Amino acid sequence: MEGINPAVPPSGTGCADCDTANPPGWWFHLRRCAECGHIGCCDSSPAQHASGHAAATGHRLARSFEPGEEWFWDYSDEVLYESGPALAAPEHRPLSQAVPGPAGRVPEDWTQHLHR
Repeated sequence: MEGINPAVPPSGTGCADCDTANPPGWWFHLRRCAECGHIGCCDSSPAQHASGHAAATGHRLARSFEPGEEWFWDYSDEVLYESGPALAAPEHRPLSQAVPGPAGRVPEDWTQHLHR
């Protein structure tokens, strides 16, 4: 499928942009670019890096990077696909990683910072 590169590994275990921000950010859930493997935070997260990556690069498809979720989202057409091709491992964030995460960067009032 165009826009999916099943051979490319994920960029890391957390949101690449939150991890490099100054100060570092935090996320609610993670999304993986199906084309380049960039890990970004979801649209409920304060920074919404996954959709920002899609807009900046034209990489339209992202897969959930959450355990037990195999769906893809098409940012261009706003279409949810319940499943798709397998991507290079790992297929989700580490099970030990806190949600929201990462541990130590999430404010106590985190629910007040989510986008709805």
